[in-house]
Amino acid sequence: MVMINREQKQQLEMMLSLQPAVGLLGPRQVGKTTLARSIADSRPSLYLDLESPLDQAKLADPLAFFAAYQDTFIVLDEIHRAPGLFQPLRGIIDEGRRQGRETGRFLVLGSASLDLLQQSSETLAGRIGYMELGPFSATEIQVEMAEQERLWLRGGFPKSYLASNEAASVSWRQDFIRSYLERDIAQLGPRIPAETLRRFWTMLAHNQGQPFNAAQLAGSLGVSGVTVGRYLDLMVDLLLVRRLSPWMSNAGKRLVRSPKTYIRDCGLAHALLNIGTMDVLLGHPVAGATWEGLVIENLLTHLPFGADAGFYRTSGGAEVDLVLSLPPQDLWAIEIKRSMAPKPERGFHLACEDLQPSARFVVYPGLERFSLGANLTAISLPDIVKELRRVTSRPLC
Repeated sequence: MVMINREQKQQLEMMLSLQPAVGLLGPRQVGKTTLARSIADSRPSLYLDLESPLDQAKLADPLAFFAAYQDTFIVLDEIHRAPGLFQPLRGIIDEGRRQGRETGRFLVLGSASLDLLQQSSETLAGRIGYMELGPFSATEIQVEMAEQERLWLRGGFPKSYLASNEAASVSWRQDFIRSYLERDIAQLGPRIPAETLRRFWTMLAHNQGQPFNAAQLAGSLGVSGVTVGRYLDLMVDLLLVRRLSPWMSNAGKRLVRSPKTYIRDCGLAHALLNIGTMDVLLGHPVAGATWEGLVIENLLTHLPFGADAGFYRTSGGAEVDLVLSLPPQDLWAIEIKRSMAPKPERGFHLACEDLQPSARFVVYPGLERFSLGANLTAISLPDIVKELRRVTSRPLC
């Protein structure tokens, strides 16, 4: 299989140089283990898979075990399988600090963000930093139309994107969905019937990019609105669904206040909807929405510390697909169009009058960059990600 270098490797290595422990979060099969091993290969290291009974047995007495590997970089995969490790890790890290081993001791990998953060918030406070690894982004693959289209159709999970053909890619994604529903969610979350959760996940795919309507979904599933809210919390926690909040403006407008939801990997959205080829995708009503989700996910993945994001929609028809607040004072308004001749609608211009953004972009599926008028630029997905990096890498003062 072709190897694709992950952009977050440098960031992860930097965090390890600053913290005794780093938590790398992401859904299963997204490439966490591969990235961790690539870092471990450059130094004396030990890899433990906490789903393995043998590796679990090694940690029956974690203090004694880790004492035997004091000068070794240790990777703990699927750390949420052994929450009891966090307490001894605290003592081991503190002892290492007293002996001058300040940073880069542990890399812990986990598939559920909230669960892992809650488990470690008290015991490892001040001793661990976190970063998230998502599927391949548009700037990690070749900037060619065919490759960008493949990313949109298949999504960015490595084994899906790199599959030998469309049938193999679809098969992998369907197996991934089935495995999550039947095994992983049952282990990581509350007991929810797999078929109920599949219907909920599929409904979210159908409603990609729409305001979350708990009452409507609850009626379709035959459960309460509170229960549907818990389902959404679980899928967000598992890093499978993105909940995008409305942008709160002080412009005195009546704003839509329900969050919008997106299946974070567009390939999984297509698999849930039985979309397996580009011909089917281009004719499907959800095409524009999954393209929008791909763009939003790429941009939010690269947001710097201190940035904020949301969508803007008023009852009067003003609307922006994505608003980014970037430090120190930049505000971007981003419209997303699945058209080679992109043209923002009137609602976008009305929203810009309200928000007064410093930059306005229309992201479209082409590769060229061109002006659409004063302070409005049509731009490709890879280029706007690069633009975001360029702007946010500037000194803040």
